[in-house]
Amino acid sequence: MTAPDRTVDRHTTRWSSYLRDCGTLVGFVEPQQVSGRITRVAGLVMECVGLKLAVGSACTIPMPNGARVEAEVVGFDGDRLFLMPQSDVEGIVPGTKVLPVEATLPRPGTVPHPRRRPSDRARHLPVGMGLLGRVVDGAGRPLDGLGPLLTEDSGPINVRPANPLDRAPIVETLDVGIRAINAMLTVGRGQRLGLFAGSGVGKSVLLGMMARFTKADVVVVGLIGERGREVKEFIEHILGPEGLARAAVVAAPADTPPLMRLQGAAYTTAIAEHFRDQGKNVLMIMDSLTRYAMAQREIALAIGEPPATKGYPPSVFAKLPVLVERAGNGLVGGGSITAFYTVLTEGDDQQDPIADSARAILDGHFVLNRRLAEAGHYPAIDIEQSISRAMHTITTTAHQHAARRLKQLYSRFERSRDLITVGAYAHGTDPVLDQAIALNDKIEAFLCQEITDNVGMPQSLAELTSLFS
Repeated sequence: MTAPDRTVDRHTTRWSSYLRDCGTLVGFVEPQQVSGRITRVAGLVMECVGLKLAVGSACTIPMPNGARVEAEVVGFDGDRLFLMPQSDVEGIVPGTKVLPVEATLPRPGTVPHPRRRPSDRARHLPVGMGLLGRVVDGAGRPLDGLGPLLTEDSGPINVRPANPLDRAPIVETLDVGIRAINAMLTVGRGQRLGLFAGSGVGKSVLLGMMARFTKADVVVVGLIGERGREVKEFIEHILGPEGLARAAVVAAPADTPPLMRLQGAAYTTAIAEHFRDQGKNVLMIMDSLTRYAMAQREIALAIGEPPATKGYPPSVFAKLPVLVERAGNGLVGGGSITAFYTVLTEGDDQQDPIADSARAILDGHFVLNRRLAEAGHYPAIDIEQSISRAMHTITTTAHQHAARRLKQLYSRFERSRDLITVGAYAHGTDPVLDQAIALNDKIEAFLCQEITDNVGMPQSLAELTSLFS
């Protein structure tokens, strides 16, 4: 090798080594942290400038005392972002920094796969078997004082809608341990039903009975927007140690910000979806769907969306089916989510906008009647106003005929109750009503059930058949 060649080779080696060192140094350089600043806090919403983030992106706001407030982008107007906090905003001053949770520039060598799906951009929270027996808030933080969650799995709280043609049909009955439901309003595995009730008619007790008695692999409970006292009472007294052992509970009480209530409902559904994807049959109870709608109404009105039906903005009625449609059966041969959503009817008005919308998107509804509750008839299920839309496809013809016969007799007696009470009805005038009067005591006893009684499907059907034998 000639001297000029050796000189070129040394020169190339020196430059190659220098470039490798530069690449190594670049790897240690952090990208510039882009931040915005708070310009306005009005009611529930904070306004921020200096950032360009997508709706649904997460942000943190460092406080002077070292704490951080987490927030989410819920809208924008020009260069202003509307942020909804997940906690109290006391202590925030004008000009406070806003930092995006995700870096705006990736580090060299760590370029992620392009994120095209909403589930990839959504917040990921803990899921899995480590949540059984635990109580967490809408952000996945433990509330029960039992230490950190022992799970490494996480999942997105929002996912893409499922292809309806990929879902398995509802073909199996689900034993919920309640005679009136098993016999008269049979539930199918993977069905989504509403529990329509006012206050104080035994809604929480009925949910607790289903959580304890239903034959399911896992129970997921979402307590959304309820009173904090009711959360503890439901877990300790209604659900009980036996029910809690196989349940995961997400609690977002009424005193939490509306964003946490929305996130709590989505998180509850995400936990159920994770177990369904593992092939398990899940019972999901959400109390209540009305509080979820009210949380969305608070957010929508705060960012300037105009009210429509009785003060509810249009986005409320768009979000309800998105949440409900996530429940149901999975792929053929896979798991299922049987969901019960409570719907609060203000003043027992069944035409409430949320109740009316929920009735249209659910696979059936149970109506709890205040008159029955006041008469000591528990569970106070009004079988005249209630319906299970999957019952006719999962039950036998004999079962359907017996249930229809009982419903006819019950309805005939209720319509003539005043005449019978005052003695204005003459026996023999109406043969069907005569039979209804003769069987009324047995029918009342059949539809009532003690809170500790677990009446399975075979026993329920046997007792229904024996009424007419």
